[in-house]
Amino acid sequence: MSQSTPPTSNGLTYADAGVDIDAGNELVNRIKPLVKATSRPGADSDIGGFGGLFDLKGAGFNDPVLVAANDGVGTKLKIAIETGQHRTVGIDLVAMCVNDLVVQGAEPLFFLDYFATGALDVETATDVVAGIADGCKLAGAALIGGETAEMPGMYAAGDYDLAGFSVGAVERGEILPRKDVGAGDVLLGLASSGVHSNGYSMVRKIIELAGMTWTDTSPFDTSKTLGEALMEPTRIYVKPLLSALRETSGVKALAHITGGGLPENLPRVLPENTSARIDLSSISAPDVFGWLAKTGGVAEAEMLRTFNCGVGMVVVVAEEEAEAVTKVLTEAGETVSRIGRIEAAGDAPVLFDNSLDLSA
Repeated sequence: MSQSTPPTSNGLTYADAGVDIDAGNELVNRIKPLVKATSRPGADSDIGGFGGLFDLKGAGFNDPVLVAANDGVGTKLKIAIETGQHRTVGIDLVAMCVNDLVVQGAEPLFFLDYFATGALDVETATDVVAGIADGCKLAGAALIGGETAEMPGMYAAGDYDLAGFSVGAVERGEILPRKDVGAGDVLLGLASSGVHSNGYSMVRKIIELAGMTWTDTSPFDTSKTLGEALMEPTRIYVKPLLSALRETSGVKALAHITGGGLPENLPRVLPENTSARIDLSSISAPDVFGWLAKTGGVAEAEMLRTFNCGVGMVVVVAEEEAEAVTKVLTEAGETVSRIGRIEAAGDAPVLFDNSLDLSA
């Protein structure tokens, strides 16, 4: 039986196998200043060690409970890859994690990312990490580490995937939802920036059925191409909500409206003996949702269980504090609408009155 000859000192290299160590080192050098710009109390944001450090005492906490979340961006990445628009998906990645932290009353402290690809493109990866750093700054979280995985044969040329991991902290007595959530509480909706990062498999199917390309003029925002309009990043609600929590006593619960929409996400923060009643006519849905519904022939009920339909976050507040909470959130830059209230349990966890305006 013949035997293969071992490679000589000038033989097979890791680069021959498809992994470019030099490219990885170049990426680290490029992103160091981006990471440093996310520094905050408790973290110095240096990278290069085996693990990221965070000092809870240095961040000012006395008796904290840690809250962790992880998420991805989903098939919105396909649009980023096909259009070459990579920076905003980094914001999406952070948003999907930190918005989940703040609904528990937690302040996001730090973030870590995972970037996986077949062959590392330093320019693309740098754009993605720059977006992650942008998102971290918007959320007040330090980017303290991450992993870049180059895996030949696992991904098609140009493809990559992202995962994000974030940890926050909340003082023990301030965890949300509060136990006094109940009938009579008001539901405030915070406007979304668009589709955010859920439902893009349906979005892409509708684009396919419509015979459109990403470079076509957007029918719902003629100042942009379709690809540009659909890459609008997920809104990060952290700082305005932390202000409302600190400056008022009325916030009882928060619900991040992601996949599953209002029907699936709002019940997660409500007591079993209650229902949320929402007046759909009070919601101002961005034009993208009307266009998707009309072009795809999507029924209202399906829109509501697939997309945020204009409400990216719901704030449950005591009736007497609704105006004060609205004032703080509005001054912090949020568009706030009173969309309903909590009542005694009805036929479903979420009850809808009237209809969404999807006439765009």
